[in-house]
Amino acid sequence: MPLTRLSLTQFRNIAGCSLELSPGFNFVVGANGSGKTSLLEAIYLLSHGRSFRSNLTGRIIQNEHQELFVHGRFLTADQFELPIGINKKRDGSSEVKISGQSGQKLAQLAQVMPVQMIHPDGYELLTDGPKFRRSFIDWGVFYSEAEFFDAWGRVKRLNRQRNALLKSASSYAQLVYWDKELAPLAEKISQWRNDYVEQLLPYLKELCAQFLPEFEIDFNYYRGWDRQTAYHEILEKNFERDQGLGYTFSGPNKADLKVKIAGTPVEDVLSRGQLKLLVCALRLAQGLHLSESTNKECIYLVDDFASELDATRRQRLAECLIKTKAQVFVSSITEAQIASMFTENSKMFHVEHGKIEQG
Repeated sequence: MPLTRLSLTQFRNIAGCSLELSPGFNFVVGANGSGKTSLLEAIYLLSHGRSFRSNLTGRIIQNEHQELFVHGRFLTADQFELPIGINKKRDGSSEVKISGQSGQKLAQLAQVMPVQMIHPDGYELLTDGPKFRRSFIDWGVFYSEAEFFDAWGRVKRLNRQRNALLKSASSYAQLVYWDKELAPLAEKISQWRNDYVEQLLPYLKELCAQFLPEFEIDFNYYRGWDRQTAYHEILEKNFERDQGLGYTFSGPNKADLKVKIAGTPVEDVLSRGQLKLLVCALRLAQGLHLSESTNKECIYLVDDFASELDATRRQRLAECLIKTKAQVFVSSITEAQIASMFTENSKMFHVEHGKIEQG
């Protein structure tokens, strides 16, 4: 289920382009600053409704313009070309179209076109705070549990209401009404996340054995509160502490995926190149699980393929990407860095000063 066509208008330094794509590998080659990463960024935007490089819409709209457009045609499982698109304006508003219908939601774009992104700054998944690993888990739960998106939205709203009440409540009794709704939802979300991590582990173990065979890497899900205690008990027990803090300390908003080697966080053991390979293993594992557990195929975006990887590690990653038989977009400074992945079904795009030509 690949993208067959992609059109951009006023996206960063790309004034406009319309590309016919390969269902396999698509290579984007150009010097730093040429616009090759912008092409991958646009595909990510078409799936997620946001950039992976900036939270500020104004930064991705080309100078002197007020809006950008990204359109694509996505081949569905029944071989129907589904048109999808997103328009973003400088005021932060967005319009999503699916099959020509306006007013669609960003979550619907994500459901149509699952995308995994591997980029040079992707270490944050392992080295930064729990929110990155929580988002990683939730990407998978979003596709495996139909109720997750709405349930998680309700939990976040209830949590905000609870935190507001904590500032004025004189006793726990004033929070009981909200906690009766919050607690079972939190337990359900925690179970979904735990189940997903358990399902993902075999894929992770296999990929880590390929990428980093010299290490035994442990992955453990932490739900955000004591495993032996029901969440409604945690909320009541910690009322005074939460009141003093002004927010709910424990809960699904504190969930994490702890990744360690012999009890030590991986960022304290692995080199930058090894961390990149581990991030690749995590992203690829999610895509493989998705394709085997649903009727959806994941699209992989790999920005600056050679960054932090020596020739041997590049070859390991290339072989694994080829085995997925998925649609893959790879950016690189030179053709030599990606030569081993090129086949007769691949397409090569050269980017220079925002202009894209098929090579």
